[in-house]
Amino acid sequence: MIYYHLQIILGSSSVARRKILSEMGYEFTKMTADIDEKSIRKETPEELVMALAEAKAEAILQKLPVDDYLKDAEPTLLITCDQVVVYDGVVREKPSSKEEAQQFLKDYSGGHAATVSSVLVTNLKTGFRKGEWDRVDIYFNEIPNEIIEKLVDEGVTLNVAGGLLIEHPSILPFVREVVGTTDSVMGLPKAVTERLLKEAM
Repeated sequence: MIYYHLQIILGSSSVARRKILSEMGYEFTKMTADIDEKSIRKETPEELVMALAEAKAEAILQKLPVDDYLKDAEPTLLITCDQVVVYDGVVREKPSSKEEAQQFLKDYSGGHAATVSSVLVTNLKTGFRKGEWDRVDIYFNEIPNEIIEKLVDEGVTLNVAGGLLIEHPSILPFVREVVGTTDSVMGLPKAVTERLLKEAM
């Protein structure tokens, strides 16, 4: 489903999010927000991911010639997102080292974690802004140590919240159950994004 004359900016450097938005049939440009994520703290993971998506939107808006967007005939919609992993009641962001990534994955082995993802859509012409969060629970079978070591050595776990990659071919066989959608675990829940884009138009 493609909406013509609609400009979309995806405020994310995530390859997975770009892939998902393309799969949804949208054309878009990419921008990244340089914010100090560690300086933003909230009581709950849901509040945290919403606050981070807001901060990213504000950072990107400061880089853009917003007055030009007000004059445009067609609206430009900015999508910003964030994600954390929750394990044992504790919020996990991207691992700070390979050692931490290895510990995270060992914790998930035979256990359970959840992703909490936010999507925020801002209409740069009208100023309309709305966001939502989505939670997915993931249950794992035992993950062999050699698989964990292989994943950590690849370095891919350092780029994702909680070092959690359920779509990776090495991890996929050890995922017992996903209560929610895989696109949400990958960082962009399609149904939420679609709904917010429609509302923001």
